[in-house]
Amino acid sequence: MSFPKLLLLPALAAFLLVAAAQNKKQPPPPPAHAKSPSPAVTDDFIHKQFGDNCSLLAGPQQFVADLDDDGTDDLVVAAKCKNPMADKAEYSFVVGDPFDSFLGYSDVKVTSTFASDAPERRGISLLIIHGADKDAWRADKPKAKFLLINLPFKSLSVKRLDLNKKKTILGIYMEETGEGDQTSSVVYWDGKKYKYEQLGSTLE
Repeated sequence: MSFPKLLLLPALAAFLLVAAAQNKKQPPPPPAHAKSPSPAVTDDFIHKQFGDNCSLLAGPQQFVADLDDDGTDDLVVAAKCKNPMADKAEYSFVVGDPFDSFLGYSDVKVTSTFASDAPERRGISLLIIHGADKDAWRADKPKAKFLLINLPFKSLSVKRLDLNKKKTILGIYMEETGEGDQTSSVVYWDGKKYKYEQLGSTLE
């Protein structure tokens, strides 16, 4: 009587292995309060908004969320920008460096010349578009655009951040690159600019 059940075991094991492999390949869905742009943002869109010096970075997800808490969707994408300062006047975006400002270096004209020791990390940036009107971040003239440099992230997520006991906003959470430990941090809009805050680290 147990023979048919024994035949089912290999099939069940194979099914579980295939399901596990599929789950591993698919990126985790964005949090409920953030979503992915549909259709996905392309290099053509990035070139239109930030110039040809910036191109999308493969890997990190793209997010649509209300980062400045004005009721309109904003966009966050990871990119690689060869010369962050070159096109800021032409394409009307602000270059910011929340990470180095946190460390005490506030002059973005200086910190934009800093180069990572790892060649593959040079030029890694976050591009953020604050949406305007009914077209939100897709508007031809968005509310504001930001190119954030020198952020040492390896993965991104968007979720709630408690600024204080009375106010909760959305922040861009990062798992950072590094050797020997894993550091978590968050970048958020404080009403005037994007700020960086370190959350902690754990040994791997």
